[in-house]
Amino acid sequence: MDIALLLIGGLALLIGGGELLVRGSVRLAEQMGVSPLLIGLTLVGFGTSTPELVTSVQAALIGSSGIAVGNIVGSNIANILLILGLSAVIFPLAVQTNALKRDGLFVVVTALMFLVVGWTVGLERWVGGAFVLGLVVYMAYAYRQERTVAAVAGDHTAAFEKAEAIEGVDSALRPAAPRDRGAPSWLKPVAIAIVGLVAIIFGGRLLVDGAVELARVLELSEALIGLTIVAVGTSMPELVTSLVAAVRRQSDVALGNVLGSNIYNILGIGGFTALIAPTPVPERIAQFDMPAMLVASGLLMLFAWTGRKISRAEGATFCGIYLAYVAWIISAS
Repeated sequence: MDIALLLIGGLALLIGGGELLVRGSVRLAEQMGVSPLLIGLTLVGFGTSTPELVTSVQAALIGSSGIAVGNIVGSNIANILLILGLSAVIFPLAVQTNALKRDGLFVVVTALMFLVVGWTVGLERWVGGAFVLGLVVYMAYAYRQERTVAAVAGDHTAAFEKAEAIEGVDSALRPAAPRDRGAPSWLKPVAIAIVGLVAIIFGGRLLVDGAVELARVLELSEALIGLTIVAVGTSMPELVTSLVAAVRRQSDVALGNVLGSNIYNILGIGGFTALIAPTPVPERIAQFDMPAMLVASGLLMLFAWTGRKISRAEGATFCGIYLAYVAWIISAS
């Protein structure tokens, strides 16, 4: 099958299937009486990351560690430098101090944790368990924060802002209030969720097969393909949601979407990938790309802290750094 068809078809099935899976899951959770807040923080927030999750898991299962790990690291780098950079160019992003201290620092800490894991033991199953446990703790904290402090002061977590960004683009993913729910109907949401799940599994396999074949034909490393084409492709939902939030001048939502995505990517996607298919971290990713991810996270904190905003000039700087990074890893391959 043509490589371009594998890549484009795989991405289309991943993104479309991910949306169907979330829609079906949200409607089903509503029928079960789950609160809209919990649905938003979990099913909506993490559910849209299923393209990255399925891609990394399937790559790890066939031994393509460069694609599996490169997808996670490359997505986080692209989220900060490319997506956040473009968003700031559209409209400068104001930053809330409390959110920056809490979620921004957590992004740096998780990036540092991933770097240490890459330099030492790799994505072993116990590491995956620890990462998933960390995600559960973070989600529990976010839920408590939104029910108490945020409800009064508007100090929302990155997990909440990520869900807001997604729901702002597709209102069908917004959980309905209890008074808006009709009579329970289980069949339709279950069918939608199953169709979405099948689509993302099939799409993930097509994307991974296309990426492996592209690396072979072009005589490039799988890590390079994972860090660039696969990472940017699976990050398309984050790109769209952050750009839409920036156009609407919802700077806290645009920033929170990126911070939340990076936390989910490492703790959730990295964690579940290690649990399902333990995989080593390629040496070139551990030595250069993971440190680059940590540096990008540090730059985000630096730019956001100065003046409590990310200006258009700083956004353009992010984009320039990303282009230089991609050029460098291509020339080094």
